[in-house]
Amino acid sequence: MPPETTIFETAALTALASIPGIPRDEDGAVFAAPWQAQAFAMALTLQQRGIFTWAEWAEMLGAARAHAATNGAPDTGNTYYDDWLAALELMVTSKGLVGAAALHRTRDAWHRAAERTPHGKPIELSTEDFC
Repeated sequence: MPPETTIFETAALTALASIPGIPRDEDGAVFAAPWQAQAFAMALTLQQRGIFTWAEWAEMLGAARAHAATNGAPDTGNTYYDDWLAALELMVTSKGLVGAAALHRTRDAWHRAAERTPHGKPIELSTEDFC
């Protein structure tokens, strides 16, 4: 790798090599929406910090994808990062980084904030979203 390759880029390349199914093109991972890139980056950061190994991640992601398939979700490039996010949520709760109740509360708050936010504007959480 060239010397200008960042730690994040190196981690992303390792993830692409270690985890099957990541939507990609000749330049690397492909994201249909910003949240997908953010979820990808969160997993990379947690792995870099030693929270889990790529083998653990692949197992957790595989379980999330199998769960989605069992519940009738199609296995498409559009759903891959839904499964990635489900695996990320399961990983952080199973590792004790966040409690399931706090995760669900924040997810619900995010949905409330998204519902009141005009299209194209940034979503901003407020205290009222956490009621």
